[in-house]
Formats: sequence, structure tokens, C-alpha cells
Amino acid sequence: MPKIVILRGNSGSGKSTVAKALQRKIGRGTLLLSQDYVRREMLLLRDTPDNQAGDLLKELVLYGSQNCDFIILEGIFYTDYYGRLFKQIEETFAGQIFAYYFDIPFEETIERHKQRPQQSEFGEPEMRRWWRDKDLLANIPEKMITKEMCLDEIVELIYKDLMN
Repeated sequence: MPKIVILRGNSGSGKSTVAKALQRKIGRGTLLLSQDYVRREMLLLRDTPDNQAGDLLKELVLYGSQNCDFIILEGIFYTDYYGRLFKQIEETFAGQIFAYYFDIPFEETIERHKQRPQQSEFGEPEMRRWWRDKDLLANIPEKMITKEMCLDEIVELIYKDLMN
């Protein structure tokens, strides 16, 4: 039975970094789906309710469920924008969902953003506008990732959860 890892949280919280490191640790054949890549790069869309990125991500998640042992899904994923996607995940991966919410303070996300390649593309005003405090999923329990946790610690926590 395939397993899906969901990494959610605000911009600059470390989701993409963790997703890439986790994919390397799990190994070949692990499907990594980035909301930003699908939405901004593949479809050139703004993040709005029920945008087409959600539908494409649903199809990619279904592909992963049929062809991969592990799927990593990472992004901000506002709960009110991506409800259909998470409903599909609940139905497809019953009991094999490992969800984590990056509960990082706003000030820390700003500091982390200064180290990112896209730091010149947007800044604090945009990040403040996008900010949502604890936008947790209703039906999928999420473990909290905090600013005190380092990359290796987070990856190891998720890896151990997956392998148990």
C-alpha cells in the first residue's frame, strides 16, 4: 500500500527543503509533488479557491498511488482552497497518510526567506498577505513541526513514522 507524506505550512517555513531531503533519504521512485511548481511553473496560476492546480495535483497523486511506494506532497495548501484534493487523499490513502504542519512564527519565516533563491521575487509584504496562522486540516491529523527542530531531526522523524 503506498504512503503519502503531506508537508504544509506558510511560505518560508522549510517545507520544500524538508521534502527534497526526505525524498533523497527514502530513495528512488519517491514522487515529490510541489504545489508551487505545479501552480506557478507548470500552469502559471495564482493561488485562488478551486484553481486548476488542485485538479492536476489530484491526478498526480492518483498516479503516485498506482506507481510509487511513497508520495511527498508539499505546499502551503490553504484548507479552503484545496478541500477536494485532501478529500481524494483521504479516500485513496486511508490509514497511510503522514501529515505535518510547519508551525513556524512569521518572523522566522521572513529570516528563512532571506536565504532562499527566490528572495528577490517577493518579500515581507507578500508573505504577510499570504500568512495564515495554524490553517490545519479538518479530517487529517497533522504533527507539528516547530522552529526549534533542525532539518535532519525533521527528516528523521518523518522517515521513522513512515517505516514503522
